[in-house]
Amino acid sequence: MGRGLVKNKGARLPVSKLIVRAALVLSVLAFITITVIVMTASTANDLMSIEKKPMPNIPSNILPSYSATSFTSADDQTILHGWFFKTDDPISTVIVVHDTQSNRIPFNVSMVEMINDFLNMHFNVFLFDLRNSGESDGAICGYGYLEWQDVLGAIKHVKQISVTTDVVLYGIGCGCSASLLAIEKLPPSSDSEVLENYNKKIVDLGFDVTYIAGLILDSPAKNSDDYITPFVIKSSKFAFVTQHFVPYAIRVSAGETKSFNLATQISRLPIPVCIIYGGRDTFIGAEKIEQIVTERQRLNPNTTMSRMFPGAGYVESYLIDPEGYRETLREFLKTYF
Repeated sequence: MGRGLVKNKGARLPVSKLIVRAALVLSVLAFITITVIVMTASTANDLMSIEKKPMPNIPSNILPSYSATSFTSADDQTILHGWFFKTDDPISTVIVVHDTQSNRIPFNVSMVEMINDFLNMHFNVFLFDLRNSGESDGAICGYGYLEWQDVLGAIKHVKQISVTTDVVLYGIGCGCSASLLAIEKLPPSSDSEVLENYNKKIVDLGFDVTYIAGLILDSPAKNSDDYITPFVIKSSKFAFVTQHFVPYAIRVSAGETKSFNLATQISRLPIPVCIIYGGRDTFIGAEKIEQIVTERQRLNPNTTMSRMFPGAGYVESYLIDPEGYRETLREFLKTYF
């Protein structure tokens, strides 16, 4: 009987070791999971809480005549500020949607020449600060996932103060994502049966996607998360892990459950589209933008214009070659409007 007791005790010992080992493995996994969650949350919070970029000091005497104005984002909570430049017999209104960590004057004082180009071609111009930018309210940015509401608010405001019957959206950097998300949120028409499927705030805007007559995109990305990942890589020592989770955390904070395939949307839009990018863009990736251009030209060759500036990086094309950049914009507007 003594030997039998020894055997039973020996049989139970491996089970105890297995339980201990399993507990240790689970503890390590739990620690890793918690660490990743904490790092992800911290990085996402830092990226969303960036400081506003102050407005540049541009002498008022070099700016064309404008009206300072304010309006509410489509979220009905955030007050935004901007400038409206009016021309005679306007064809349409160009709404400039700036990049993250920028403001309504994305190219500083050299922006004045571009504004004059638009006005001389009989296009009104609306410059405004997205949330947490320039003079606008808001304490966080969403890399397009919140700002699309600002774009819709800007369109609604322009519709009220301008005599034009449509607008041209001009997105720069992350402003491309905000503009494309705004288009994605709009109903295809104002038919009552169609509007039944949309949120009341969207319906109350008073316009549908046909109000957007054209699109200018400076440095568009293939996916809406692509504007976040480079910032994660730059700011976090553990980006090899967190770059896969931070974009999701920011989306959830903004109330969005999924990322958006911007490349597919760009390629299928039935309106004229102009794509500008730098040949040395390593932020979004020049080769990725080239793929967007190729697909857009394949599906909509008659309403597509593009230009690559060889020496330019991310949103640097205007700084590298301002005259060539402005020439591209003038040609686009002259050709399609």
